[in-house]
Amino acid sequence: MCDRYIFVQKPNTIRKRFQVFAPGNIQWTPSYNIAPGKYAPVITSQQPETLQHYLWGSMPFPSKDKIAFVSHIDVKDLKLPRIRHLIQQQRCLVPADAYIQGTDGHGLSKPFLVYLRNKVRPFAFAGIYDTWLNPENGEEIPSFSIITSAANELIRKLPHERAPVILHREQEREWLNTSTPLNEIAAMLQPYPAERMNAYPIAPTIKNPQADDPGLIHPAGPKLITTA
Repeated sequence: MCDRYIFVQKPNTIRKRFQVFAPGNIQWTPSYNIAPGKYAPVITSQQPETLQHYLWGSMPFPSKDKIAFVSHIDVKDLKLPRIRHLIQQQRCLVPADAYIQGTDGHGLSKPFLVYLRNKVRPFAFAGIYDTWLNPENGEEIPSFSIITSAANELIRKLPHERAPVILHREQEREWLNTSTPLNEIAAMLQPYPAERMNAYPIAPTIKNPQADDPGLIHPAGPKLITTA
């Protein structure tokens, strides 16, 4: 999965990389600690040319508990009727620079920063989005979830068994196109090549969702692949 992620690009870089327009009402603040329950930039299949701000943690099933955020949807759940509808019609890109992965049995007490080698950033997670109604005030909340799949060899070394789906750049526009056949969409939901990634341990300070500064991602140990 992906416990937290990082996105610190300037608006001009985002516009050029993803070919999107950023409306003036989006107050984007770069973050080293995007956690579930926070707003973050997304690009949706409904408005693929516009950068939007959605809440990380969509609610694809009816719920009266407004804090029951679903921040991840695993590929094995895509056959569920509600999720199948979202994957068919409501896909999104979730821009990121890197992500934070806790380890099996320790979570964010032993976190790793995971990134793409050769300074490939920003990139995009595969996501789905939805809108849910806040029962307390009737407000419509646009939100998103990140899709996860089996971990590649690198992530299993942390260890962790699941990982967010990172799309290849050439797949991004097809991911947003609702005319793309579902079998082609499913084929995109594969582990990212391990040889194109690396990771290193960081301090557990990242567990605090209010903490947000560059010091959070300083290495606390060597990279898993020391030649990268």
